Amino acid sequence: MNRGGPAEQLAAAFLERRGLKILARNYRCRFGEIDLIAQSGPTLVFIEVRARKSDEFGGAAESITAAKRRRLIAAARHYLAARREWRACRFDVVLLNGDKPEPEWIANAFGE
Repeated sequence: MNRGGPAEQLAAAFLERRGLKILARNYRCRFGEIDLIAQSGPTLVFIEVRARKSDEFGGAAESITAAKRRRLIAAARHYLAARREWRACRFDVVLLNGDKPEPEWIANAFGE
């Protein structure tokens, strides 16, 4: 069961309203999963969606560990290699905290 489905749908709609084109959802490979893959102009954007009901035990941003970042980067490399596509890319994060009405979008979150 994909508990992230509604959060990912909300994040995708949010990003599309801001001009990104969603290319893929829930890309899975042996390295992990990428929630959303989008295009922003010539740039390929790999997006992690994190949702939390509240900030009580740390918000959504705190749930993205160094190990999670490594898995996302490895999965993105797999995606690019499988398509023999090498172009500018970045990693964004969309945070959905239940106590905030609007998603928080962090572009180039990993600085990779």
